[in-house]
Amino acid sequence: MEKTYIKINERDNVAITIHTIAKGTKVLDDVVSNEEIPQGHKIALSDISKDGEIIRYGVVLGYAMDSIKKGDWINEKMLYLPTPPSVDNMDFAKYLVTDLPVAPVRVFDGYKNPNGGYAGTRNILGISTTVQCVTGVLNVAVKKMKDELLPKYKNVDDIVAINHAYGCGVAINAPEAKIPIRALKNLTKNPNFGGELMVVALGCEKLTVEMLLDETDIKPENVIVLQELQGYQAMIDALMKMAEVKLRILDKRRREPLNLSELCIGMQCGGSDAFSGITANPSAGYAADMLVEAGATVMFSEVTEVRDGVHMIAERCVNEEVGKKLAAEMKWYDAYLENGQVDRSANPTPGNKKGGLSNIVEKAMGSIAKSGRSPIVEVLSPGEMPSKHGLIYAATPASDIVCGPCQLASGITLQVFMTGRGTPYGLAAAPVIKVCSRNDMKNMWQDLIDINAGKIATGEATIEEVGTELFNFIIDVASGRKKSFAEIYKLHNDLCIFNPAPIT
Repeated sequence: MEKTYIKINERDNVAITIHTIAKGTKVLDDVVSNEEIPQGHKIALSDISKDGEIIRYGVVLGYAMDSIKKGDWINEKMLYLPTPPSVDNMDFAKYLVTDLPVAPVRVFDGYKNPNGGYAGTRNILGISTTVQCVTGVLNVAVKKMKDELLPKYKNVDDIVAINHAYGCGVAINAPEAKIPIRALKNLTKNPNFGGELMVVALGCEKLTVEMLLDETDIKPENVIVLQELQGYQAMIDALMKMAEVKLRILDKRRREPLNLSELCIGMQCGGSDAFSGITANPSAGYAADMLVEAGATVMFSEVTEVRDGVHMIAERCVNEEVGKKLAAEMKWYDAYLENGQVDRSANPTPGNKKGGLSNIVEKAMGSIAKSGRSPIVEVLSPGEMPSKHGLIYAATPASDIVCGPCQLASGITLQVFMTGRGTPYGLAAAPVIKVCSRNDMKNMWQDLIDINAGKIATGEATIEEVGTELFNFIIDVASGRKKSFAEIYKLHNDLCIFNPAPIT
């Protein structure tokens, strides 16, 4: 008989359906579905009383709002949230795994960083901006650069404008303004930009060039101020002239074999479903463990999507200092949500719920899986630069288009993105690899999904096999031997810079 369900933990009193099952389907010897249950949704494996625990991953997802019979379909309308775990008095350094899977290779072909630190996986002219007001002129200039200049410099992959909505009309001196300012400052230093600085300012904005660049980098060869130029054509001419100088320098860069200790990648998930935590994210976690074992740095993020498992994350922090930083980031975000009169339950989307995720607890348990088992060596605030190598927790919002820029600011040069429902998300400044959780998703989006982890759910492959496939693809993409679909089609989302400070 074809298997119809997946049960994760012996304690679980629910299982998820591998495919949509009809009413009257025998799931286990003593469990028959009482109604049609959609793919990825939960079926009760035992009777659950009102206020009784609903358990998946061996974790209490919530409590039954009414009594539930064995064989019933359990969805988001049938349970209420447990209290989030406290971040006070957590245990640190209690679960530090050292027997990580051995990476099949330990080098990649990357671009040495002239400023030291992580290497580039791409060779890009990044053009930073101090304010959104310059975007119109800059976009015209960038199109002209790509048409007229880029073809002359075959060793440069792209020209990317770092456009954003920050810079003016904001409370620039508010305490939390440090977050967007830090992110934009660190974005200028992303390793994929090869150490070349090109900044476009307007001239009257609140985010001044002095806030964006180090003092030694503020010089005419790096900065153009539009209000100092005589009209539109002078602006375009100045931008073209500066870009060509930068392109000539970048064109001299060449890939070389580098240790994986010089590689920094990000892990993110979006459009998640009930399979994400048992196929795509664990596969990514296995690949992450291989990368860390070989000396690479891997970042995972999304505060609301680890909040309900924060005690598990804390046990993997290498020491009390790292653990206390984790607790502080969780407390900050709790207060941030409370100030907005919401809590972590605001996270799941209609698509998450349609895909079988009943609430944020269930989503978080699956999301954490992308971090693998490695010890956590550092915790970063949003957009902060790392100082360690290994597995890093970078505290960011869960929103895809906010998390991505935060990770770029923290130095990633490639991102792995897991999805269950599907999204064409991509970043201009770094390649994005897509991993899907279901065979159905890969079949529907053959030319958008790079790695199919759905084979795990159907028993066609193991987590280790898909994780190794993903690891090898990461190395190939980082080395420029292959491109992800998002990179091939240039699917680039706008950068949304996290700004918890007031807008004036």
